[in-house]
Amino acid sequence: MARYTGPVCRICRRYGEKLMLKGDKCVTKCTLDKRPTPPGEQKAGRRRKLSDRALQLREKQKARYSYGVLEKQFVDYYEDAVRLPGVTGENLVRLLELRLDNIVHKMGFADSLKQARQVVRHGHIMLNGRKTDIPSAATRAGDVIGWTATSKKTEYFKIARENMSSKNIPGWLNVDREQMTGRVVSPPVPSERHGTFDPAVIVEYYSR
Repeated sequence: MARYTGPVCRICRRYGEKLMLKGDKCVTKCTLDKRPTPPGEQKAGRRRKLSDRALQLREKQKARYSYGVLEKQFVDYYEDAVRLPGVTGENLVRLLELRLDNIVHKMGFADSLKQARQVVRHGHIMLNGRKTDIPSAATRAGDVIGWTATSKKTEYFKIARENMSSKNIPGWLNVDREQMTGRVVSPPVPSERHGTFDPAVIVEYYSR
């Protein structure tokens, strides 16, 4: 299954809530505010009630879109979460939150997850002193994220640093807004996850 490349606002309209797929733009300029109905032709009459299985699938898809991962990648994350000690749903959220592209976004180096993925792929980011262009690279507590020397000379870097003052950084990350470097200081807090999905429902979906 290929990555979705269509209008992301259609995804939010499909699920009837903001998934913050455009980052800050979802707050200031959101299509869902003007067109709250699902995409496609609307038929008259009441909408059919979703089954439990459909609701579980809905949560799983919301999580996938929120982190921009493919189905096979998502299944791999779930299987890894099952093998880890603790609550599977919380483990799944931590694994997704610790993706490098998500960390770059949460640190304020990019306005959206999609933009963060591009920043990483274009080789602008360093992980523990080494240039890394893999958005799915796993991070852990103690890891340091920064910019390459070449990237610090770009116009994008200058604009990103100017916008850092308006960024809200989670407590489990520590960021030097002037130097544009950050550190993962502790495991992610599940309640501060990216997206509005219910991880417990996703576990129910894969447990059947």
